[in-house]
Amino acid sequence: MTSKRAPSHPSVEHDLLAYLDASPTPYHAVAETVARLEAAGFTPLAERAPWSLAPGDRHYVVRNGSSVAAFRVGSLPPAESGFRMVGAHTDSPNLRLKPRPGFVEQGLLCLGVEIYGSPILATWTDRDLGLAGRVVVQGADGLTVRLVRLERPVLRIPNVAIHLNRGVNEDGLKLDKHRHLAPVVGISDAGAEANREALASVAQAAEADPDAIRGFDLCLFDLAPARFTGQSEEFVVSARLDNLGMCHAALTALLHAKAGDATAVALLFDHEEVGSESAEGAGGAFARDLLARIAGARPAPGGLERALASSLLVSADMAHAVHPSWPERSDAAHGPHLNGGPVVKTNASRRYATDGETGAFFRGLCQESRVPCQEFVSRGDMPCGSTIGPIVASGLGVRTVDVGSPMLSMHSVREMAGRRDPALVSAVFARLFSSVDPLPA
Repeated sequence: MTSKRAPSHPSVEHDLLAYLDASPTPYHAVAETVARLEAAGFTPLAERAPWSLAPGDRHYVVRNGSSVAAFRVGSLPPAESGFRMVGAHTDSPNLRLKPRPGFVEQGLLCLGVEIYGSPILATWTDRDLGLAGRVVVQGADGLTVRLVRLERPVLRIPNVAIHLNRGVNEDGLKLDKHRHLAPVVGISDAGAEANREALASVAQAAEADPDAIRGFDLCLFDLAPARFTGQSEEFVVSARLDNLGMCHAALTALLHAKAGDATAVALLFDHEEVGSESAEGAGGAFARDLLARIAGARPAPGGLERALASSLLVSADMAHAVHPSWPERSDAAHGPHLNGGPVVKTNASRRYATDGETGAFFRGLCQESRVPCQEFVSRGDMPCGSTIGPIVASGLGVRTVDVGSPMLSMHSVREMAGRRDPALVSAVFARLFSSVDPLPA
């Protein structure tokens, strides 16, 4: 069902690199997304305030600093035309600081961390690591939240020498999740003051006294920038491609799509990597709250229920490409390749929300956009991951298709994707946002 390939758009792929580098944490990803939305004329709406919406209006809503929804109001009320939605997630697997992280071991100041999601832990060792996130500071006027980013190599998780772990190349690196992941910050004899000393750099970045810090959400991140690699620079290598690659595609499409009858919505949720069950996650009320208010601002008989019945959600999460060294881990008939275009994900047990109709519609969008389309189905003898797709589909009762761009090294500290794919998938999402009627009644 594919035709001639769409041309590559270098501006999209270069813009993706900038987006990735600006977004070491979900909080920074939302801040960068907001900056781009505002530059394009989108204005903020506060959930506490009343809303007044008119056709063509462009707005965004932020929840808890790490999830954001942006929308362009269609020419028809949602009850008449529905919503065209792309959903993705702002979070990635990583290591995060404990509330009292500082301790001294063998004369070295270390930080206690928790594992967030399911990172490939071995890839975090022997890396130059920064620290970023948000800090809550007590001031004269109350609590304030400040974004911080330590862009110098302040942290490192040193590996143990092969002389002390002779079987590492045969048995693999086995890390105790409690004892072996503490990053080293410096040399110290701080003792009881270890926690205060550990937060000194964070406090400086927040322009606050360490004693004024009341809380934080801080993530370790790889300092190496996103870049093109390969003999012909045909690949993108970066941290957090899963799933900022899809956040960027949804945002790019919304900013460049033609206006249509239906309201176009980009939903970027936090906490997918840990189950989505939070106030700002896909399993929370954020999406329904937002869509209900958009529908309610232009009332029509049936309201939100009619709107959802006429809507389609594209759940966008990066997909598994066939690995050249482990091709047997893929289903031979459903193995995507880098730079081969977006991937439709299907699972009979509904770990993905795609069905025959929604998959057919997305393949048709690809054909209309002159973009190749690929398929992914897990091997029958291997477990299948999941996405926000089934969560939002069941919560809203909206028809959904799961898709993504193919990649390698998923959940590594450095991931790999195709350079052509960002422009290809963005073009299809833009087509969705301006489509008239996605599926038969």
